[in-house]
Amino acid sequence: MTTDDLSRTFAALADPTRRAILARLAEGEATVGELAEPFDMSLPAISKHLKVLERSGLITRGRAAQQRPCRLSAEPLREAATWVERYREFWEGSFDRLDEHLKQMQRELQERKDHE
Repeated sequence: MTTDDLSRTFAALADPTRRAILARLAEGEATVGELAEPFDMSLPAISKHLKVLERSGLITRGRAAQQRPCRLSAEPLREAATWVERYREFWEGSFDRLDEHLKQMQRELQERKDHE
């Protein structure tokens, strides 16, 4: 995945409507009309969201008679998760260091109380 692909994925995920659409598609394919049902917005507005998702590679659109059902394409999500996962070690290390620092502060505080 290139940096531009990753940027498109995160940009697509930045919008709550698009995240809700992806959550719905995780349950199975759906038509534009079905995806639009829970939202108080026009079909053209939903279509714009779908185009962003499609350009990012997060969804694909098929052909079934007169309909173009949308399907989740999980690969960009996996690649974004892999990118984020690289920073987990940093976060966990930071939390471990903070935990050790707090324990040290508690020990020092207890020692002061014991000497009073």
